[in-house]
Amino acid sequence: MFGICNLAMIPLRAEASDRSEIVSQVLFGEHFKVLEQEKQWSHIKLQYDDYEGWIDTKQFQPISEACYNQLSSDAIILNADLIEYVVAPSNLLLPIPLGASLSFLNNPEINTANFNFEGTKISGVKPRKNIITSAFMYLNAPYLWGGKTPFGIDCSGFTQMVYKLNGYKLLRDASQQATQGEALSFIEESEPGDLAFFDNDEGRIIHVGIIMENNYIIHASGKVRIDRLDHLGIYNAETGKHTHKLRVIKKIIP
Repeated sequence: MFGICNLAMIPLRAEASDRSEIVSQVLFGEHFKVLEQEKQWSHIKLQYDDYEGWIDTKQFQPISEACYNQLSSDAIILNADLIEYVVAPSNLLLPIPLGASLSFLNNPEINTANFNFEGTKISGVKPRKNIITSAFMYLNAPYLWGGKTPFGIDCSGFTQMVYKLNGYKLLRDASQQATQGEALSFIEESEPGDLAFFDNDEGRIIHVGIIMENNYIIHASGKVRIDRLDHLGIYNAETGKHTHKLRVIKKIIP
């Protein structure tokens, strides 16, 4: 069985319960494979990054395997505005967040509501410099564990969505993203758009941010914010303390 998110966004949970931790979100237009179903819950695997979790079965639209495969091969087209709307002939107005997928709107077999979108779209691979421009669209977004939108986002959701808007694919969690790209030896080797990863006392990678010019970093901690980056890690000028310990810098875009 296969499905697509036809709501603005739905929570992806660790277990089949409304009380379970939200590990990520499924945004409008994202499609997935249903691995199993249990009463009102469906265990899914997202096509984009293979991330798994549980969603409420009432919160998605089933699609055929052929439609799933077609969407998987089609170019990714995303909403490029902070918030936009898709409109149906019945005057239904559905808000969708930045980064929502619009690829299915041209497929009448899936777009049974006849949604139409007249906002700004983005598609294809963009220059590296656009990474920072996209990152600023999320500035001051509140931190939300599992979030992927400007209304609530976590550190790796932030980096994944910024890269996705520019045509580059990152995995979902910081520890997964740290396995991608080329490791750099020094901060001085980095360029704006590279990723910096941070670990805890046990050596586990728990945080990621996007490097900017002049030793600054933009990252989601409390909110999407800009701080200083040095050889020790992230320095918060407001508190006068380092908040995250630097582990490795990765170049994802050659």
